[in-house]
Amino acid sequence: MLETLNMRSFRNDRIFKKGQAVTAKLDYSYNQATQTANLITDNINQVIVGKQTSVELATIALMSGGHILVEDVPGVGKTVLARSLAISSGCTFKRIQFTPDLLPTDVSGVSIYNQKSGDFEFREGPIVSQIVLADEINRATPKTQSAMLEAMEENQVTMEGITRELPKPFMVIATQNPIEYEGTFPLPEAQLDRFLLKVSLGYPNEMDEIAILNNQSLIHPIDGISSVVTPEMVTAMQEAVKSVYVDDLIKEYIVKIVSQTRNVQELSLGSSPRGSIALHRASQALAIVRERDYVLPDDVKHLAPSILAHRLIPSPSARMNGMEPEQVIQDFMKSTPIPGERAQSWFRR
Repeated sequence: MLETLNMRSFRNDRIFKKGQAVTAKLDYSYNQATQTANLITDNINQVIVGKQTSVELATIALMSGGHILVEDVPGVGKTVLARSLAISSGCTFKRIQFTPDLLPTDVSGVSIYNQKSGDFEFREGPIVSQIVLADEINRATPKTQSAMLEAMEENQVTMEGITRELPKPFMVIATQNPIEYEGTFPLPEAQLDRFLLKVSLGYPNEMDEIAILNNQSLIHPIDGISSVVTPEMVTAMQEAVKSVYVDDLIKEYIVKIVSQTRNVQELSLGSSPRGSIALHRASQALAIVRERDYVLPDDVKHLAPSILAHRLIPSPSARMNGMEPEQVIQDFMKSTPIPGERAQSWFRR
């Protein structure tokens, strides 16, 4: 019932007719995008046990053309998630192990002199791939971390004045360990802001861990999966996401939530407009996953903590009080009126 009411609130005509059902018109590209997303998530769930929410968020990031920051303890499946996503989507995959001695050219590539031809030849770095795993990214120096900025924002790398386009689709999955801080370099705000969302896999429960033991008794389950879609299908899915309808009331709702992060004493830094754009695009992707061609307020509420929390920097006093950015986002959503509430109240009469 709630979904029907919300749909009535946010279609173009904004018609509220008591007792009359409204059905969304679905086109072929929408159906194809939904099927593509389901194929990817179902395939990954064969490998990642009991983490359906995290898998769904990773798929949403791919659908949105965004990047993921995975912060968690070692051994919970961060690398496996990245590899499974690359295999399922049919995309090329490369891994960069970030260390303090890693150089920017080790990431983007370098020109090497060829004695036979007498010319310099460009040897591309591991960043030139469709899905890139930046493992333990916070162990690299800020100079090397900055080599990722242009690639993540512009989908290109510039070396020696020459700009080279990166393949499409392009996605960075970066990991960092929240426990070991010795010898690490915290990601700068500019780079954190370029990640569409942040996820944490967490430890499995007892039943899921038993399932993991059973699944890996002979071979690793990742060796048993193969591509279920093609990179071209992923690109088409990303284009379909852009066509999902977002009502102006939903856009206002997104902006009100994000703008609140900029006007509270507990936060030294709030979210930039890039956070609003990310929440808008990810909500469109979630709508397709939920088999809709329009965005509901629940889509925004579901994604806001994962999209916005890593963009916020608590003030020193807030840190001392144990304030978590995720809880701040939840509080903002509670204080922000949900679009269509008055229309829903009228309908219930």
